[in-house]
Amino acid sequence: MYPILFKIGVPVYSFGLMMALAFLTALNFFGKEVKRRGMDERHVTWITMIALIGGVAGSKLFSIFEDWHSFTLAPIKTIFSPSGLTFYGGFIVATLGIGYYLKKHKLSFYQFADMIAPAVFLAYGIGRIGCQLAGDGDYGIPTKLPWGAYYYKGTAKPTYVLEDYFKMYPYERITWKYDSLRVIPAGIDDMGQQYNRFDEVTPCHPTPIYETIVAAGCFIFLWGNRKKYEAEAGKLFGLTIILMGVERFLVEFLRINPLYFSLSMAQWISIALLLYGSYLFFKKRNAAAARPVHN
Repeated sequence: MYPILFKIGVPVYSFGLMMALAFLTALNFFGKEVKRRGMDERHVTWITMIALIGGVAGSKLFSIFEDWHSFTLAPIKTIFSPSGLTFYGGFIVATLGIGYYLKKHKLSFYQFADMIAPAVFLAYGIGRIGCQLAGDGDYGIPTKLPWGAYYYKGTAKPTYVLEDYFKMYPYERITWKYDSLRVIPAGIDDMGQQYNRFDEVTPCHPTPIYETIVAAGCFIFLWGNRKKYEAEAGKLFGLTIILMGVERFLVEFLRINPLYFSLSMAQWISIALLLYGSYLFFKKRNAAAARPVHN
């Protein structure tokens, strides 16, 4: 029985639309939190813009480093392709940019990080919907579960995305008839790209949807408990990156990425975030450190 959901065939601009929605959503919740805490609202738009620009640039930069071979073969196409965006790259670059902005204006980094972190997590989940609709290669390994997704009209075809996976697991290669089906032309997608029979009949884990569901749940939890932690700057931010780290570490087991000492780069970064987040969450702070800083 083949899965019944998610036959991906949405135009690639859907990714841009979801990114815009993610940006506006983060801006809305971040602005509400800044206003509730009585902070200067002039910084909201600037910080959100830095997060957006730094996030996109960092995502593309890190993805290029991860797939340097593809970049050397077609640098212009790789840079402007909607596929190949690495969240952690964007998260790190955006955080550094925001940190510089806050330092320049003599503002507390951790207080603003607490205010924007839950919104960023929600925006991440919304952005993953765009990844799902565009079929940009963020999906997972083949599955026979009833909610598997077909990505033959996506920007990154399963034949290419799963190539390394089948090299590592020859039995799976045989099970999914990779070699015999990949040579059979099946059609042309809306972007004028050819897909083959393997692309057409191979359902994969819709990992972007998994991440969207988890991100939404974590946002509800973080947003509902934000007042509980606001007396200690950095605590909510620490809890947020703990949840981000756990979510990404686990979902990587269903995705196809290069491994470094048995784990993907995203999983190693997740471990670092877990350690740093735990330090922030459990660190004891005195009353002076928790006092709000206004500007």
